[in-house]
Amino acid sequence: MEVFETCHEINNLLTARNELAARNLLIRLLADLEQAGTPYPQVVNHMIRETGLFPYLQLDGASWDVKYVHQAFEVDVGRRVATLHREQSSVLAKLLDGTSIAVSAPTSFGKSFIIDAFIAAKKPDTVVIIVPTIALMDETRRRIFKKFSKDYTVITAPDTALSAKNILIFPQERAFGYLDVLDKIDLLVVDEFYKASQKHDKERAPSLIKAILKLSKKATQRYYLAPNIKKLGENAFTKGMDFIELLDFNTVYLDIKDHYSAIAGDEKKKGEKLIELISAGDQKALIYAGTYADIKRVSDLVIDHLPKVDNPYTKPFAQWLRDNYKPDWILADLADRGVGVHNGRMHRCISQLQVKLFEYDNGFNNIVSTSSIIEGVNTSAENVILWRSKIGKNNLKDFTYKNIIGRGGRMFKYFVGNIHLLDAPPVSEDAQLEIEFPEEILGTLDETGDAEQLTDRQVEKIIEYKVQMSSIVGEENFARIKRENLLHDSDADFLLRLATDMRDTPEDWRGFAFLNSSNSSNWESTLYKVLKLKPNGWDAPWSNVVTVTKAIANNWKQDLSQIIRSLEESGIDIEEFFKLERAVTFKLSALLSDTNELHKLIINPSVDVSGFVGRMSRAFLPSAVYHLEEYGLPRMISKKIHRAGLINFEDPDMDLLVALERFKQLGEEKVLAAQELSRFDRFVVKFFFDGITVD
Repeated sequence: MEVFETCHEINNLLTARNELAARNLLIRLLADLEQAGTPYPQVVNHMIRETGLFPYLQLDGASWDVKYVHQAFEVDVGRRVATLHREQSSVLAKLLDGTSIAVSAPTSFGKSFIIDAFIAAKKPDTVVIIVPTIALMDETRRRIFKKFSKDYTVITAPDTALSAKNILIFPQERAFGYLDVLDKIDLLVVDEFYKASQKHDKERAPSLIKAILKLSKKATQRYYLAPNIKKLGENAFTKGMDFIELLDFNTVYLDIKDHYSAIAGDEKKKGEKLIELISAGDQKALIYAGTYADIKRVSDLVIDHLPKVDNPYTKPFAQWLRDNYKPDWILADLADRGVGVHNGRMHRCISQLQVKLFEYDNGFNNIVSTSSIIEGVNTSAENVILWRSKIGKNNLKDFTYKNIIGRGGRMFKYFVGNIHLLDAPPVSEDAQLEIEFPEEILGTLDETGDAEQLTDRQVEKIIEYKVQMSSIVGEENFARIKRENLLHDSDADFLLRLATDMRDTPEDWRGFAFLNSSNSSNWESTLYKVLKLKPNGWDAPWSNVVTVTKAIANNWKQDLSQIIRSLEESGIDIEEFFKLERAVTFKLSALLSDTNELHKLIINPSVDVSGFVGRMSRAFLPSAVYHLEEYGLPRMISKKIHRAGLINFEDPDMDLLVALERFKQLGEEKVLAAQELSRFDRFVVKFFFDGITVD
């Protein structure tokens, strides 16, 4: 682009009040100047000022007024000063003024950045940040820990003791464990709050709504974040909040390229185009596959057409996967070719490591993903490739499509994100977020305390549920259940069905105590009983759920590769194992926890299987080992550290905080010196230490 002619065109667009087009043209100009290594002329700095992109101002040789603007928008974001763009500054000002706000802005906006600036400026005592996934929890924890761990206890694991000043970061399911210990929340942050709508996340919306409802009662101020929401319908959860829609304020330019018209549905041409796009190797790409079946199709194409690469990270990673998981795992074959896979099923440490390797120049060039890449991490790339316009079995909606392509480009790294469409995108639409009370959570609410947000019919349903449950467990016990949040499942119908079954057929529950048996064969009857009462949502035969439960009981005793091999002999492959281990530790353990509470009230108060439930929720690993996986340290490396005598993970007092302190006392070098550690193990240990130490 010719600089002065382009700036003249930008100015004309600004005069015509078309700031979006002006900003897009400016960002493309900045990309050209960066590629050419050309310093910004004064007129370019002037255009940057006019469009509000203050962080992009180039200060070398800048006029005094440009330097003044740059400095005027500087804020402390925790251990360093950064310049905000115009709209970030506007949002921060509202937060600092005490306003509760819900913000909808593009992926590249920098919504999370504002949280750090708020904490640094206001120094609140208690901040709660609700995130949609464990992966995003760890990413957020690493960022917050680096900046604020000197003054705050950063909490991600359940049952961690509070200190004077705390920042709690976790998915909504873990929030319920802190409801009774948090007296006041200075700032409640809900990231990706659109997931409170059942239209966007049917499975998780009920528990998120329940968490928002209960936490917001203790929150002085609220800050909700979401992408791509044009309008926010009236609802009880954002009542009293300012809704700020900033979808037109972009910090990168998306160059959308239509390949699907030429492909015209020809799968062979489509595959050839994909290989062409990712063969160059000098530009990184996120490949949105849409379904697990399409991940397999893309994987087969990559293995058939891309050569193996010899670089210092991906080759050892491939061998590490073969050694620790499965010798013939397709993920290892992809890693040999510089390609990773991101989905919501596999162990979180594998996903974390692949995202880390994707950030390295000589790491992964491409990552193939389901929607987990847009929900689980804040990563981006120069290229985003839409392979299939699907999300699972359903057609992709415009809202999710915009979220996917929003991963293209990143401030200061890629001014322009190239979006390659190999399948037709959905029809463009303005998304209006509608959030309603799911019917299944009504029984867990209070007919008086929550009445303002409910219809008369909903209040009647709550009272009906209260009468039915009280007739089984007693009015006093039911009041205590509600008061102490003893039952965590949001599905009131299931809880009533469970309680009714215990009352009507108590003899069928006589074997409940067998869950405390060390012989896993004794667990089967009870596990099948609970699965029968909650039959849907497992996406697998009940027999597979039970088989995996019994298999992972050996997680600490056996090598993971042994467990995976034994399950394959039962017809359960590695992908199914990942899915079901996750279902057992999260979903089944929560159901059994509620079952345990009701069993004590209805059948036998002396039978308590909470120890078993706790072990199941940790995949039968020592407590610290399980939670360290969320910090990026896989169980097999923890086993080697344990065998080396560096940390005794079997010590009942060795919880997460004690383990972290022990690691800091040992230091990185002493842990790296453990003899059993492989080359890639040592890379992982360094990655782990980076997340628990301040620069």
